[in-house]
Amino acid sequence: MRKIAFLTATRAEYGKMKSIMQCIENMQGFSLCIFVTGMHMLPQFGDTYDEIRKDGYRNITLDHEYVYSPNMALSLAHVVTAFSRFVSDHKPDMIVVHGDRLDALAGAIVGSFNNILVAHIEGGELSGTIDESIRHAVSKLSHIHLVANEEAKNRLMQLGEQSKQVFVIGSPDIDIMLSDTLPDLSQVRKRYDITADRYAVLVYHPVFTELDDLAGNIALVLQALKQSGDRHIVIMPNNDPGNEVILAAYAQLADDPHFRFLQSMRFEHFLTLLRHAEYIIGNSSAGIREACVYGVSAIDIGSRQQNRYSVQTLKNIIHTEHDQAQIGQAIASHANYQQSCTYFGDGNSAQRFVGLIKSGAFWDIKKQKTFVDLEF
Repeated sequence: MRKIAFLTATRAEYGKMKSIMQCIENMQGFSLCIFVTGMHMLPQFGDTYDEIRKDGYRNITLDHEYVYSPNMALSLAHVVTAFSRFVSDHKPDMIVVHGDRLDALAGAIVGSFNNILVAHIEGGELSGTIDESIRHAVSKLSHIHLVANEEAKNRLMQLGEQSKQVFVIGSPDIDIMLSDTLPDLSQVRKRYDITADRYAVLVYHPVFTELDDLAGNIALVLQALKQSGDRHIVIMPNNDPGNEVILAAYAQLADDPHFRFLQSMRFEHFLTLLRHAEYIIGNSSAGIREACVYGVSAIDIGSRQQNRYSVQTLKNIIHTEHDQAQIGQAIASHANYQQSCTYFGDGNSAQRFVGLIKSGAFWDIKKQKTFVDLEF
């Protein structure tokens, strides 16, 4: 029996791994165990650990000792300690982490230091702020790379990774996005008390390296949205340092009928909401990844997703700086950018992952890593 452990700390990253986790849960010869920490455990972000429990997994461990700290190093230290205990108890054959959050880095550290295979989903990508450094660090500590496309694979090879340990499977969340199991819009409206006939989605997170500008930046974003006259469904920011600044700005608009503020949303409900939105605006990766699958226009503000995309490849994106006039112009022209693409996957990622772990050769991947020099 092969035991595979997943570490999840945020609502978004859980959605991106969920299709794979569900496959493993129902496979013979494999056992799934899940460690839930971070943002999932915080009431101010909706206690999203409960959504994971509702999905019916048999082996879930909740990190009840998790306490939010604006000091990312202290948060990292806690997750390393707590996940080390989990690994000692469960003794998994492989640890799976996702993306560019500090919790993924903690999982990769624990796995590599305990001589356990680490699989990293969606490495080899670029993003703004400190997240990119974290993503590449996770890749260097990981033995197996499950990437979205050939561009990401090539970038990992630039980091010295072996091509035979990089597998292009696409983004697993697209499996759910293209499934026939999503709720319809009327169900979403009822569950989250959304009354607007037409709406846009705002998801805006703090940028760790630009905290001094955050109050002014979120103020002008909200002013531009108010000036547009559009109705906006606002998803609260993640738990990165500075989130309290954004929450304070939102609190001032609590009674404004043009804004509907939500702590969090179940992943499938968010997808339906996004699919029917006029546009998504802010600096979330949802505007880069999920929006293009549905052909929803995305207004990307500032540097958080810097270098994550090109407008030649993803034609649904309008980039603006933190400039009220630019944002207003982007909102006015968003209808010209409703184009879909399959750049990040085709909805069969979980099947490809299952094919990999059923192969005996997969489990022979060496834990001792070797740096591969490029030929100059």
